Order: sequence, then C-alpha cells, then structure tokens
Amino acid sequence: MAPNIVIPPVGSCRLVSDLPEFSPDFRARLRDALREARYDADGVVDALGGAAHAALGRGEPEPAYRASRDAGALGTLIRLFLLGSTEAEKAVADALPLDGSLETGLVRRTQDGIRAALDLRPHGDEDSSWWVLSDLDSDVLGGPVPEDHVLGVGHASLSLIRATSRRPVGSLLDLGTGNGVQALHASRHAGRITATDVSERALALAKATLELNEVEVELARGEWFAPVARRRFDQIVCNPPFVVGPPRVDYVYRDSGLGGDDASALVVRQLPSFLTEGGVGQLLASWLHVEGEDWADRVHRWLPAGTDAWFVQRDVADPGLYVGTWLRDAGLDPRSPEGRAKAGAWLDWFAENRVEGIGFGFVTLRRTGGTPTVVCEDLRQAFDDPLGAEAAGWLDRVDWLRDHHAELLDTRFTVPDSVVLERVDTTTDEGWRTAVRRLHRTDGPGWQHEVDELATALLAGCRGALPLEDLLELLAFAHDQPVEALTEAALPVVRELIRHGMLQPVTGTGAGR
Repeated sequence: MAPNIVIPPVGSCRLVSDLPEFSPDFRARLRDALREARYDADGVVDALGGAAHAALGRGEPEPAYRASRDAGALGTLIRLFLLGSTEAEKAVADALPLDGSLETGLVRRTQDGIRAALDLRPHGDEDSSWWVLSDLDSDVLGGPVPEDHVLGVGHASLSLIRATSRRPVGSLLDLGTGNGVQALHASRHAGRITATDVSERALALAKATLELNEVEVELARGEWFAPVARRRFDQIVCNPPFVVGPPRVDYVYRDSGLGGDDASALVVRQLPSFLTEGGVGQLLASWLHVEGEDWADRVHRWLPAGTDAWFVQRDVADPGLYVGTWLRDAGLDPRSPEGRAKAGAWLDWFAENRVEGIGFGFVTLRRTGGTPTVVCEDLRQAFDDPLGAEAAGWLDRVDWLRDHHAELLDTRFTVPDSVVLERVDTTTDEGWRTAVRRLHRTDGPGWQHEVDELATALLAGCRGALPLEDLLELLAFAHDQPVEALTEAALPVVRELIRHGMLQPVTGTGAGR
C-alpha cells in the first residue's frame, strides 16, 4: 500500500533542486529491474567479493571496478550508483527502465553516457534488504553539497539503527526522517509509523524510498514536533540536526538554526510529552563540554519530570577537530578561503562560549509514573553488539530496581556466565600481590568495574542459594567487619552491577528466601 503523505506549508526553506516523484508504474518497473539484477545487499557483496567490498567501504574503488566488469546488469548498477561512473546508455537501458529513470531524475544523460543523478543503494541487515534514495555526496559532485542536501546512510544513521530497541510497539514516530532509513528498520517492529521532516526534499526522497520498498508510512512536514501536536507514540526515534556551533543553517540535514547544543536540548525536553505511558524515545545527541561545568549536570538539566534517562557518551571531540570534520563532511576544503572563514567563525564561537570539547552519544528516554532514574556515563570503548538490546535491558533492570528497592537484601543473585574477573598482579618481596581486580562483561557494550577484595568475595558467593543479607553477614564475620557499614558500602555497588547486567536476581524467586 502506498504511503500517505501530508505536507502542510512551513517556513522558508531554500530548495535548490527539483523534487523527485516516482509514479506507481515506474516504481514497479524499477523494483522488478533491481530484483532481477540482484542489486541488493547480498547481491553486491557476492558480485564484488569480500576484499573488493571492504576496499569500497574504505574509499578505494579500483578493486570494485575490476570485480564488477563481468557482473552484467548488476555490475552496471554497481558502477553507476556505488562508484559514480559514466556508463553506456545501452548497458543502463538493459539494467533499468531508462525512460522513467531519466524522467524522474534518477539518472542523467551526459556527452559520454549515463550518470547517476541520485544515490540509490542497497541497505540491509541479517534479516532484510531495502533500497535507499538520497542525494549524491560531495565526492561524486566534486564540490560542496547544496543547502537542502539529503544524506545517504552514514555512520550516524547506522549508529542510531544499532542503538534502537526493536521490541514490538503499536506506534512509532521517526522525527527528522531524512532519507527514511530509520522508518525502514522500524517497519519490522512497529505497527504504525509516522515520519516527519522540515525539509521538503527529504520528505520527497523518503517517500520514494518507502514506496519503492512497499513500506507504509505516514509522512508529514514541519519543524520539530509541530506536525504531531497532541499525539503520543509508543516509541520515538530521532536523528536530529545535532551539529553544535553558531546559530546558523548552512545545511538543513545537520544545522538546526539553534545555537550550541540547543537542538539536542530541545528534543530531550519535548520528546517525553509525546510518549505514551512507558513509551521509549531514542536519539543521537551532542552536548557541550564547557569550562568549569560537568557535562552530566548539563544534560540532566534538559530533562522534564517523570522521565527515566540514560545518556551514553561515545566520544568527545576537540573543537578544532570537530570543525574540520564537519567542513569536510559538506565537501569544503578547510584550507580554502571559504573553509578558513567558516572555521574561524566557528572556533571563535567556541572560544567565546568557553567550549573545551563536544560530546556525542545516545540518549534513551522513557515516560514513567515512578521515581525517575537518570544515569550519565561514558562508554567510549569499542564493542560489537548493538546497543539497542542493551538499552531495552537497561530499562528492564531499572524497572526491577525500582520495584524491588526495599527488597534487595532479601533477594538471591547470580553472576551471569558472560561476566569474568580479571586480575592484575604485581611482584612484592613476599611474592605476587593483586593490584587490580576488574569485572568485565564479555557481551553487550563490555561493561567493566574495578572491585576490591570484599566485593570479589561477595560476588563469589552469589550462586543463587543465599539472599544478599546472609552473604553480607557471612562476609562481615569472615573479615571482621561491622555488618551495617559493609551493607551500606555494598548496596550502591550492587545496584550499579544490576543496572549493567553483571548481577542478576534469581528468576521466579521474587524477594523471598
């Protein structure tokens, strides 16, 4: 079924290109051609081979050119859309409905043949494969992108995809949909999807993407939450224009027009009011590290009442590196006069506002009727498992702690098999002495906690047989410690280990002995 698109008027937004519109007939013919050529995530990898596909991901196209030579129509599509090459008109006509592709602006004619006018590439995971339409990047254009540029599936999009919980929900809002890739992934676990964007061009490309993939989504145009006023959703995902700096809009996809980190603050403040009770919001965000201020205090002030929140900081960038990265992202040479002027104004703004660094990470929010839990923590180490499942588990564990706050001492616990204890020993005159004891969770984001000898002994006793209170009494007796003081010191550690999935209550036993 075709998506329903509602595009009310909105404030001025400079558009520099025609809006693509794919008719039902052209969509069907294009879809059939792409399927016949096997232009999908698996087909491209099979045609190129692992080495050439990996080289392409590193920005080294020559192995992919060579591997695609004998791949027929699939090779033509790979070179046309993934490598940005000019292809013979007959070869493109054999791979695509050429008349419709020219008419819709998917491709264009040049003196030498046919070139892509839009980016059309497969995207998928272990369960699904789709096609995503976006604008050509600066490398293909050979210069800066237009103001209304619509990004393809970049690192930020992929990060949010991996950080999103995929538990089934009735309704989902994709705020700032861009090319529509978050809505594609949401279609696997959400009953109804609404996607919004301030950019008319982004909505046009998202509409084409969603219709090409036969995914039904309600699309609406407007700023921030205005298109869904007085509505609530079970889940909200958002990849906002989170670039921080002076209040300007150079590129719609990344600049909000708000100064500093106000765009991220706005979303965090307003998002919970659009959630159903118990509903979850997940977004990418940036925050300033200001001289003399703790970043956790800064983001904590953004939160409305009645909101569980988990802020995960994945990186902190130096202002100079940050500015250079985003200039290159838009296709600007930082050494050019224009690049230097933009960089100078940007860095002046950072200096005037005492900005020492720019934090970036994920935020999970939940509307709750109980006493909210707010945790801000660094998670800068590399890890392989998607964070979305961990975020859902974190919320479950926060619920359990809230419901059993008064019963921790009566609860029996176990240490999961995924948790190991690492020791670092140093030599002394008497032999080896343990200098560091570190708990390490080998799955999820790989949480680590340094623990002392008493905590190590306590966790060794968490076999599910005795409640925590009895273990603490035995530990106090064995080490000649006051049980009250030991209990007071142990409970905060126990709560943190529970939140990180490193200590689990015995299933089905409740709080009883």
